[in-house]
Amino acid sequence: MKNPIATNRKASYDYVLFDRFEAGIGLKGAEVKSIRDRKININDSFVRINNEEPFLYAAHISPYKQSGPFAPDSTRIRKLLLHKTQIHKLIGLTSQKGYTIVPTKVYFKKGKVKLEIAVAKGKKFFDKREKIRKRQVEREIRRSLKTRGR
Repeated sequence: MKNPIATNRKASYDYVLFDRFEAGIGLKGAEVKSIRDRKININDSFVRINNEEPFLYAAHISPYKQSGPFAPDSTRIRKLLLHKTQIHKLIGLTSQKGYTIVPTKVYFKKGKVKLEIAVAKGKKFFDKREKIRKRQVEREIRRSLKTRGR
């Protein structure tokens, strides 16, 4: 199991997640050290593909303390590193109406920073309410079974 540094829990709540891909991130300077310190936030971030190149937008990586005045912008656009076939598959999947690409996890793999991205479709408001209702019913069932066993 990958040990995630940051997760986007909001993504699974707001979207129905389909295919998942593992991508590298083009980072500058001390951004890796900052990620190692868990100073990254991907909750409001998203992925766009421009000229067959995927980019990560709105991901916040806090500047590393010891980097001094040369720290890169914390919310700059970062290039994602994927194989050409994966990029073409993403383009094909997101060309359908309502589909987008959202980041779900950031983790280290063999010393490299990796980002898990997923093709997603936005949930409707009633889908979210239905999920909350199911969760509450399951919780009540577990609670009643627990008290019944005493």
